[in-house]
Amino acid sequence: MADKTDKVAENVPGPYFVDSDCIACNLCVDTSPENFKMTDDDSNAYVYKQPETDEEKEACKEALEDCPVEAIGNDG
Repeated sequence: MADKTDKVAENVPGPYFVDSDCIACNLCVDTSPENFKMTDDDSNAYVYKQPETDEEKEACKEALEDCPVEAIGNDG
C-alpha cells in the first residue's frame, strides 16, 4: 500500500499520488498517460494531472491496482 507520508515531490495536489517505492516500470504511464509521467531522469513516475473524467478515473484506478510495488495511492 502506498504511503501518503512518502509522496514524491513532483505529484500535483489531489487524491492520487506516487510514493518513493516507485521502481520506474512505466506501467502507470502506459495505463494512464493523461495523468502519470516519468521524471526527467526517469527515476520515478508521478501524477502530473489528477483525473477529471470517468475515463481518467478508471485508468488511474487500473494503474493503482496493477502497480507491481503498490507505489500508487489514492487518499481521497
